[in-house]
Amino acid sequence: MIERMETYRALIQENIDYECFLDRREKEDVDELIELMVEILMMPDDSVVRIGGADKPVSVVKSRFLKLTYSHIEYVLFSLHRNTSKVANIRAYLLTTLYNSSMTMNHYYQAEVNHDLYGGK
Repeated sequence: MIERMETYRALIQENIDYECFLDRREKEDVDELIELMVEILMMPDDSVVRIGGADKPVSVVKSRFLKLTYSHIEYVLFSLHRNTSKVANIRAYLLTTLYNSSMTMNHYYQAEVNHDLYGGK
């Protein structure tokens, strides 16, 4: 079991270019995100995990987590640092943020560009 955890941890680190985070102050935050993803990857494929208030098949969540890259983790960290509201369940919040990052990152940055170029002051 520990060997499997180490394998997943190494795979995630490779996928997100972990070495790029080593000299940054967010390294501990990234380590926590990795451990959370490893925890989910260790769950049986026939189980479910709650994401955004809805139960999702863990196999779907695993697939999405294994596709995350450096850019997704950067986006998650950026979103976390900008959040000013109280988070009651940080684990659930992080899982949801990680899960949704692949679907929301590009739209978020496009909205920021549109705001800066065409309407924001």
